[in-house]
Amino acid sequence: MIDRERLQEMLHIAPFHRWLGLEIATCSDQGIAITMPWREEIVSNPMIGSAHGGILASLVDLTGLYTLLAGGVAARATADLHVDYHRPATSGPLTAHGQIVKIGRQISVAETRVLEPDDKLVASGRGAYFSSTGSLDQRGGTIDLEQALATQGPATSAARSTPA
Repeated sequence: MIDRERLQEMLHIAPFHRWLGLEIATCSDQGIAITMPWREEIVSNPMIGSAHGGILASLVDLTGLYTLLAGGVAARATADLHVDYHRPATSGPLTAHGQIVKIGRQISVAETRVLEPDDKLVASGRGAYFSSTGSLDQRGGTIDLEQALATQGPATSAARSTPA
């Protein structure tokens, strides 16, 4: 299993993840939780102030992937994603809870539930991810994120605060 700090480092490699403000809230054998602060830029319906479904789908997808990575699965990319929208997301922060469903030799599966601050379910989904037969070591060494960390280094505060 990869620890929370290392998983956070891996998550912040991608500028999109930093722009979303994603943070690993919890990481255990039971799964992970990722929080995302509310941003005006994610609102797609100003009449009700609801978040764009693509943002919620991204949160489902990323939480599924990082749930598998946290569990030591060498997950590499999304093979399939299904998202159900249960109600408009109108406040934040949003919290996504991920759990591993199945670890396979070529495909691994995780499910995610996205909640508003009042614990109301706004979206849920299941992702299937291409995975290799090996598992990750403590450092996440079997995935290309190691090379990315070496070349990019940790995310800078300027990169985190740059508006899109």
